[in-house]
Amino acid sequence: MEYPADITTARNQQLFAYLYMSMATFWTYDYICSLHEEWTYLLRSRWTKVKVLYIIARYVPFFIAMDLYLTMAPNENVNKCQISINTATSLSLISLTCSECFFVLRTYALWNKNIIILVAMLSSLLAVTATSSVVAFTVIVTTYPTASTTLGCHQTSGSFSFFIPFTLLFVFQLVLVSLTLVCVIRSWRSAKGPLYAILLKHNIFYYACGLLLSTINVLVPVVRLSDSVSYFLPEGFEIFILAILATRMHLHLWHMDQHVNGSDFVVWISMSDTSSADRRV
Repeated sequence: MEYPADITTARNQQLFAYLYMSMATFWTYDYICSLHEEWTYLLRSRWTKVKVLYIIARYVPFFIAMDLYLTMAPNENVNKCQISINTATSLSLISLTCSECFFVLRTYALWNKNIIILVAMLSSLLAVTATSSVVAFTVIVTTYPTASTTLGCHQTSGSFSFFIPFTLLFVFQLVLVSLTLVCVIRSWRSAKGPLYAILLKHNIFYYACGLLLSTINVLVPVVRLSDSVSYFLPEGFEIFILAILATRMHLHLWHMDQHVNGSDFVVWISMSDTSSADRRV
Protein backbone atom coordinates (compact mmCIF):
# COMPACT_ATOMS: atom_id res chain seq x y z
CA MET A 1 0.00 0.00 0.00
CA GLU A 2 1.38 3.37 -1.04
CA TYR A 3 1.30 6.30 1.39
CA PRO A 4 1.63 10.03 0.64
CA ALA A 5 5.16 11.36 1.04
CA ASP A 6 4.38 13.33 4.22
CA ILE A 7 2.75 10.32 5.91
CA THR A 8 5.63 8.04 4.97
CA THR A 9 8.17 10.52 6.27
CA ALA A 10 6.21 10.96 9.50
CA ARG A 11 6.04 7.18 10.02
CA ASN A 12 9.77 6.86 9.38
CA GLN A 13 10.58 9.67 11.80
CA GLN A 14 8.40 8.07 14.48
CA LEU A 15 10.17 4.73 14.03
CA PHE A 16 13.49 6.57 14.06
CA ALA A 17 12.61 8.13 17.41
CA TYR A 18 11.48 4.81 18.90
CA LEU A 19 14.66 3.03 17.81
CA TYR A 20 17.00 5.66 19.21
CA MET A 21 15.00 5.89 22.42
CA SER A 22 15.35 2.13 22.89
CA MET A 23 19.11 2.33 22.36
CA ALA A 24 19.45 5.28 24.75
CA THR A 25 17.46 3.30 27.33
CA PHE A 26 19.69 0.25 26.84
CA TRP A 27 22.84 2.37 27.21
CA THR A 28 21.44 3.93 30.41
CA TYR A 29 20.55 0.48 31.78
CA ASP A 30 24.07 -0.77 31.08
CA TYR A 31 25.55 2.30 32.75
CA ILE A 32 23.47 1.79 35.89
CA CYS A 33 24.35 -1.93 36.04
CA SER A 34 28.08 -1.20 35.84
CA LEU A 35 28.01 1.98 37.93
CA HIS A 36 29.95 0.53 40.89
CA GLU A 37 32.64 -1.05 38.70
CA GLU A 38 32.95 2.07 36.59
CA TRP A 39 33.39 4.52 39.45
CA THR A 40 35.80 2.14 41.17
CA TYR A 41 37.90 2.24 38.01
CA LEU A 42 37.60 6.02 37.56
CA LEU A 43 38.55 6.80 41.15
CA ARG A 44 41.30 4.22 41.69
CA SER A 45 43.06 3.95 38.35
CA ARG A 46 45.90 6.21 37.25
CA TRP A 47 45.33 8.98 34.76
CA THR A 48 46.66 7.67 31.45
CA LYS A 49 45.83 8.05 27.79
CA VAL A 50 43.84 4.83 28.00
CA LYS A 51 41.70 6.24 30.81
CA VAL A 52 40.98 9.38 28.81
CA LEU A 53 40.09 7.16 25.85
CA TYR A 54 37.73 5.22 28.11
CA ILE A 55 35.94 8.36 29.29
CA ILE A 56 35.45 9.57 25.71
CA ALA A 57 34.19 6.19 24.46
CA ARG A 58 31.91 5.77 27.46
CA TYR A 59 30.21 9.16 27.60
CA VAL A 60 30.09 10.40 24.00
CA PRO A 61 27.00 8.22 23.25
CA PHE A 62 25.18 10.19 25.94
CA PHE A 63 25.78 13.42 24.01
CA ILE A 64 24.80 11.68 20.77
CA ALA A 65 21.45 10.77 22.31
CA MET A 66 20.94 14.36 23.50
CA ASP A 67 21.75 15.77 20.06
CA LEU A 68 19.42 13.30 18.35
CA TYR A 69 16.65 14.36 20.71
CA LEU A 70 17.14 17.93 19.51
CA THR A 71 17.11 16.66 15.93
CA MET A 72 13.65 15.19 16.49
CA ALA A 73 12.27 18.48 17.83
CA PRO A 74 10.09 20.61 15.49
CA ASN A 75 12.42 22.50 13.21
CA GLU A 76 12.00 24.05 9.76
CA ASN A 77 15.39 25.75 9.61
CA VAL A 78 17.74 24.04 7.17
CA ASN A 79 20.87 25.44 8.82
CA LYS A 80 19.82 24.22 12.27
CA CYS A 81 19.07 20.78 10.89
CA GLN A 82 22.47 20.74 9.19
CA ILE A 83 24.30 21.75 12.38
CA SER A 84 22.41 19.24 14.51
CA ILE A 85 23.07 16.29 12.22
CA ASN A 86 26.68 17.39 11.63
CA THR A 87 27.17 17.31 15.40
CA ALA A 88 25.60 13.86 15.74
CA THR A 89 27.74 12.53 12.89
CA SER A 90 30.96 13.97 14.33
CA LEU A 91 30.22 12.53 17.77
CA SER A 92 29.37 9.16 16.22
CA LEU A 93 32.71 9.06 14.39
CA ILE A 94 34.56 9.98 17.60
CA SER A 95 32.74 7.28 19.55
CA LEU A 96 33.32 4.65 16.88
CA THR A 97 37.03 5.46 16.61
CA CYS A 98 37.59 5.44 20.38
CA SER A 99 35.74 2.15 20.76
CA GLU A 100 37.79 0.51 18.04
CA CYS A 101 40.97 1.85 19.66
CA PHE A 102 40.28 -0.39 22.66
CA PHE A 103 40.17 -3.45 20.43
CA VAL A 104 43.37 -2.27 18.74
CA LEU A 105 45.13 -1.84 22.10
CA ARG A 106 43.87 -5.20 23.28
CA THR A 107 45.23 -6.90 20.16
CA TYR A 108 48.49 -4.96 20.59
CA ALA A 109 48.83 -6.31 24.14
CA LEU A 110 48.03 -9.86 23.03
CA TRP A 111 50.80 -9.65 20.43
CA ASN A 112 53.36 -8.68 23.09
CA LYS A 113 53.33 -5.01 22.06
CA ASN A 114 54.46 -5.67 18.50
CA ILE A 115 54.96 -2.17 17.12
CA ILE A 116 54.49 -3.32 13.50
CA ILE A 117 51.08 -4.77 14.35
CA LEU A 118 50.14 -1.56 16.18
CA VAL A 119 51.15 0.74 13.30
CA ALA A 120 49.31 -1.44 10.77
CA MET A 121 46.12 -1.49 12.87
CA LEU A 122 46.15 2.24 13.59
CA SER A 123 46.78 3.04 9.92
CA SER A 124 43.86 0.85 8.90
CA LEU A 125 41.61 2.42 11.52
CA LEU A 126 42.59 5.89 10.32
CA ALA A 127 41.69 4.91 6.75
CA VAL A 128 38.30 3.58 7.85
CA THR A 129 37.60 6.74 9.88
CA ALA A 130 38.63 9.04 7.02
CA THR A 131 36.45 7.17 4.53
CA SER A 132 33.49 7.19 6.91
CA SER A 133 33.91 10.95 7.46
CA VAL A 134 33.90 11.70 3.72
CA VAL A 135 30.84 9.56 3.09
CA ALA A 136 28.92 10.76 6.15
CA PHE A 137 29.38 14.47 5.50
CA THR A 138 28.63 14.02 1.81
CA VAL A 139 25.31 12.43 2.71
CA ILE A 140 24.50 15.18 5.22
CA VAL A 141 24.56 17.81 2.46
CA THR A 142 21.18 16.44 1.26
CA THR A 143 19.54 16.97 4.66
CA TYR A 144 16.39 19.04 4.75
CA PRO A 145 13.77 19.93 7.40
CA THR A 146 10.51 18.07 6.98
CA ALA A 147 7.22 19.69 6.19
CA SER A 148 5.03 21.25 8.85
CA THR A 149 3.08 17.99 9.25
CA THR A 150 6.26 16.16 10.29
CA LEU A 151 8.50 16.84 13.26
CA GLY A 152 12.25 17.13 13.17
CA CYS A 153 14.88 16.84 10.44
CA HIS A 154 15.08 14.17 7.80
CA GLN A 155 17.85 12.75 5.63
CA THR A 156 16.96 11.85 2.09
CA SER A 157 19.85 9.59 1.04
CA GLY A 158 19.54 5.83 1.32
CA SER A 159 21.61 3.47 3.42
CA PHE A 160 23.70 2.35 0.44
CA SER A 161 25.98 5.37 1.02
CA PHE A 162 27.26 3.65 4.16
CA PHE A 163 28.03 0.36 2.40
CA ILE A 164 31.68 1.19 1.65
CA PRO A 165 32.75 2.48 5.10
CA PHE A 166 31.02 -0.37 6.89
CA THR A 167 32.53 -2.88 4.51
CA LEU A 168 35.95 -1.44 5.38
CA LEU A 169 35.05 -1.60 9.08
CA PHE A 170 33.96 -5.21 8.64
CA VAL A 171 37.30 -6.09 7.02
CA PHE A 172 39.17 -4.23 9.78
CA GLN A 173 37.32 -6.08 12.53
CA LEU A 174 37.79 -9.37 10.71
CA VAL A 175 41.54 -8.76 10.76
CA LEU A 176 41.41 -8.05 14.52
CA VAL A 177 39.45 -11.26 15.11
CA SER A 178 41.95 -13.21 13.00
CA LEU A 179 44.93 -11.80 14.89
CA THR A 180 43.26 -12.64 18.20
CA LEU A 181 42.46 -16.17 17.05
CA VAL A 182 46.12 -16.68 16.17
CA CYS A 183 46.98 -15.83 19.79
CA VAL A 184 44.21 -18.14 21.01
CA ILE A 185 45.56 -21.06 18.98
CA ARG A 186 49.09 -20.43 20.21
CA SER A 187 47.94 -20.35 23.84
CA TRP A 188 45.80 -23.43 23.38
CA ARG A 189 48.68 -25.43 21.91
CA SER A 190 51.14 -24.36 24.61
CA ALA A 191 48.82 -24.55 27.63
CA LYS A 192 46.73 -27.49 26.37
CA GLY A 193 43.81 -26.18 28.43
CA PRO A 194 40.10 -25.93 27.64
CA LEU A 195 39.59 -23.98 24.44
CA TYR A 196 36.52 -22.21 25.83
CA ALA A 197 38.50 -20.86 28.80
CA ILE A 198 41.26 -19.59 26.50
CA LEU A 199 38.68 -17.90 24.27
CA LEU A 200 37.24 -16.17 27.32
CA LYS A 201 40.68 -15.09 28.48
CA HIS A 202 41.37 -13.49 25.12
CA ASN A 203 37.95 -11.75 25.08
CA ILE A 204 37.16 -13.19 21.68
CA PHE A 205 33.41 -12.81 22.23
CA TYR A 206 33.70 -9.02 22.46
CA TYR A 207 35.42 -9.09 19.07
CA ALA A 208 32.80 -11.46 17.67
CA CYS A 209 29.92 -9.18 18.71
CA GLY A 210 31.55 -6.20 17.01
CA LEU A 211 32.14 -8.25 13.87
CA LEU A 212 28.51 -9.40 13.88
CA LEU A 213 27.30 -5.79 14.04
CA SER A 214 29.45 -4.82 11.07
CA THR A 215 28.18 -7.85 9.15
CA ILE A 216 24.59 -6.72 9.75
CA ASN A 217 25.41 -3.19 8.61
CA VAL A 218 27.04 -4.46 5.44
CA LEU A 219 23.86 -6.42 4.67
CA VAL A 220 21.52 -3.48 5.39
CA PRO A 221 21.78 -1.93 1.87
CA VAL A 222 20.81 -5.28 0.36
CA VAL A 223 17.57 -5.45 2.38
CA ARG A 224 14.71 -3.14 1.51
CA LEU A 225 14.09 -1.20 4.72
CA SER A 226 12.61 2.18 5.52
CA ASP A 227 15.01 5.13 5.52
CA SER A 228 14.85 5.51 9.31
CA VAL A 229 15.73 1.87 9.97
CA SER A 230 18.52 2.07 7.40
CA TYR A 231 20.02 5.12 9.10
CA PHE A 232 19.47 3.75 12.59
CA LEU A 233 21.42 0.56 12.00
CA PRO A 234 24.72 2.03 10.76
CA GLU A 235 24.70 5.31 12.67
CA GLY A 236 23.05 4.24 15.90
CA PHE A 237 23.06 0.58 16.74
CA GLU A 238 26.74 -0.09 16.13
CA ILE A 239 27.85 3.17 17.74
CA PHE A 240 26.06 2.47 21.01
CA ILE A 241 26.80 -1.27 21.18
CA LEU A 242 30.48 -0.92 20.27
CA ALA A 243 30.90 1.70 22.99
CA ILE A 244 29.33 -0.69 25.50
CA LEU A 245 31.44 -3.66 24.33
CA ALA A 246 34.73 -1.74 24.35
CA THR A 247 34.24 -0.13 27.75
CA ARG A 248 32.87 -3.34 29.28
CA MET A 249 35.91 -5.24 28.03
CA HIS A 250 38.25 -2.65 29.47
CA LEU A 251 36.48 -2.65 32.85
CA HIS A 252 36.59 -6.45 32.94
CA LEU A 253 40.32 -6.51 32.19
CA TRP A 254 41.15 -3.78 34.70
CA HIS A 255 39.21 -5.41 37.55
CA MET A 256 40.64 -8.82 36.68
CA ASP A 257 44.12 -7.32 36.76
CA GLN A 258 43.43 -5.89 40.22
CA HIS A 259 42.35 -9.30 41.51
CA VAL A 260 45.14 -11.30 39.90
CA ASN A 261 48.02 -8.89 40.72
CA GLY A 262 50.60 -10.81 38.72
CA SER A 263 49.61 -14.31 39.89
CA ASP A 264 51.44 -17.13 38.13
CA PHE A 265 48.34 -19.35 38.28
CA VAL A 266 46.42 -17.46 35.64
CA VAL A 267 48.13 -15.02 33.32
CA TRP A 268 45.75 -12.26 32.23
CA ILE A 269 46.91 -9.96 29.45
CA SER A 270 45.37 -6.72 30.65
CA MET A 271 45.00 -3.23 29.32
CA SER A 272 47.28 -2.07 32.12
CA ASP A 273 50.13 -3.14 29.83
CA THR A 274 49.24 -0.36 27.45
CA SER A 275 48.71 2.03 30.35
CA SER A 276 52.26 1.43 31.52
CA ALA A 277 53.41 2.03 27.98
CA ASP A 278 51.63 5.38 28.08
CA ARG A 279 53.54 6.38 31.19
CA ARG A 280 56.82 5.80 29.40
CA VAL A 281 55.84 8.03 26.48
